[in-house]
Amino acid sequence: MGIFEGLFNGFSIALQGYNLLFAFLGCLLGTAIGVLPGLGPAATISLLLPVVYKMSSPATSIIFLAGIYYGSMYGGSTTSILLNLPGEAASVVTAIDGYKMALKGRAGAALGIAAIGSFIAGTIGVIGLSIVAPPLAEFALRFGPPEYFALTLVGLLLAVFLSGSSIVKGLIALLIGLLLASVGLDPITGKVRFAGGIIGLQGGFDFVTLAMGVFGIGEILYSLEQNIKGEIVTTKIGKVFPTIKDFIEAKWAIIRGSLIGFFVGILPGGGAVIASLASYAVEKRCSKKPEEFGQGAICGVAGPESANNAASSASFIPLLTLGIPGNASIAMIFAALMIQGVTPGPFLVKEHADVFWGVIASMYIGNLMLLALNLPLVGLWVQLLKVPFGILAPAVVLFTCVGVYSIANDTFNIYALLFFGLLGYFMRKLDFEPGPLPLAFVLAPIIENSLRQSLLMSGGSMAIFFTRPIAATLFAIFIALVIAQGLQSLRQRKRSKVSPEMSTGEV
Repeated sequence: MGIFEGLFNGFSIALQGYNLLFAFLGCLLGTAIGVLPGLGPAATISLLLPVVYKMSSPATSIIFLAGIYYGSMYGGSTTSILLNLPGEAASVVTAIDGYKMALKGRAGAALGIAAIGSFIAGTIGVIGLSIVAPPLAEFALRFGPPEYFALTLVGLLLAVFLSGSSIVKGLIALLIGLLLASVGLDPITGKVRFAGGIIGLQGGFDFVTLAMGVFGIGEILYSLEQNIKGEIVTTKIGKVFPTIKDFIEAKWAIIRGSLIGFFVGILPGGGAVIASLASYAVEKRCSKKPEEFGQGAICGVAGPESANNAASSASFIPLLTLGIPGNASIAMIFAALMIQGVTPGPFLVKEHADVFWGVIASMYIGNLMLLALNLPLVGLWVQLLKVPFGILAPAVVLFTCVGVYSIANDTFNIYALLFFGLLGYFMRKLDFEPGPLPLAFVLAPIIENSLRQSLLMSGGSMAIFFTRPIAATLFAIFIALVIAQGLQSLRQRKRSKVSPEMSTGEV
């Protein structure tokens, strides 16, 4: 099936009334979640995973969850600009110049360029997804167990390197995820592992419960402790459209941000946060007036907002073509596909073309919906900011507990939810990035099965990983990444040693 034929079939699915409704609901909920500080897309999708159990169509469920994910990227800019408090992590950079523009009475222009940049970038990202995904999936058909083992290792390594400031803490979170995934029945021997005699653990931990605990309950507990506050801009927002001069000034920032976001989004662990940071750095370097950045530069809003939206679209490429989730939110969507009996990966295009092309087509429609939701309804989102988080949080916790219990009507899931909630809370408290944990949990079965199958194929010889060209190339990338990270760490240590010596000498 060609790209145009696939998109035509995809639009015929996405434009069905039921799917169109859930695309709209996903975009609406995603925008609201982006606006509300304290809840992000990963937490929201994890809380809604029980809903997926009740949906009959895999395409509908993924269209809904995808809308929440990329919709939150739109909504996060509203609080960044008006409140100087990012509603979503990827909008942290937007707050730097967006809030300064609002204080100068240009909140409308900032909100408008953020929405337009997001729409353009999201559309570019989806076009790139439509073009890149099918041939990449066809290439991935050459992958066997050794290639998948090497690919998952590279993906997890990149997720650790790119997801947080501390590599050691990222590795610890990764190992916790691998350990939790190994609890339960051995897939080959059928023996119980690491259950400690607890009957409820013999079937292993449920990913939905883990995700809702670590990202839902954990995020809420941490946000309640932070006592989120911010001073909303009280001046008139004004016309929510940038002037022609503003658009001309920001057009290249939007294009550069879209391209940066797309290529960063493909990388496992890259995601919208790194894309927005990279875009801001590039715009500051390319600007003829770099001194304006941090004081209300419109390119400081347009570039990062474009980057994080392009990255959100691009992050579906490794999920749909290789079966490798690149960040925590995509890991939740990976789990939703598995719940529906659909295995993400290279066979998805042929075996579930309706899901593959339906989701891509829905993103084109979703971007139009988000443009309509964000520009005219700014006043509504401002009112939403007045809802106290202390009222919202208990309601979310109650629905979470009900949702977890309804999965298997088992009270053990409630206890597991509380455990994972405390784990997520303490991870944030101790400045651990929780993202690698669900990624490792989701990919652990692929790693284990592909390793065992590879060794069975080779009669127990590890040479199979280095004699097959694709596997050997991926392992070479893995080793190169480890060496590069080691050299970078050594340089940082040398600089930290030199700096105190220089300051002592000056004294």
